[in-house]
Amino acid sequence: MKDYSSKLFSKALDAIEAADALLNINKAEIAAGRAYYAMFYVAEALLYNEFDLKFSQHGQVIAAYGKNFAKTKVLDPKFHRWMRDGFDKRITGDYGVDTGIEDEIVATMINQAREFMLAAQNYLKDK
Repeated sequence: MKDYSSKLFSKALDAIEAADALLNINKAEIAAGRAYYAMFYVAEALLYNEFDLKFSQHGQVIAAYGKNFAKTKVLDPKFHRWMRDGFDKRITGDYGVDTGIEDEIVATMINQAREFMLAAQNYLKDK
């Protein structure tokens, strides 16, 4: 694995741990953002490792991941869907008021981020 991708996986793990900690102190809206960022870092790591791609905008990363991994079914398309949904929740949590982002929703997002990271790491290991 390329060094930059490895560092992104480390950031993803840090984001998952931060999301857990924030959820434990009743900060679900902020935790949702960290769970999304974990998925975002995983997608960035895959895109860089496999295609030397780097992007400056979230939408570019999400679209490129969709094109190169979800559409081709290299990895389960559910990860792309989860990342898109996570992005929406991050925006809502960061900028909204009375967002309706509850603990259960964020706990699910954290588990999704963990599952995505594990699938991505296994994919790279099996190559």
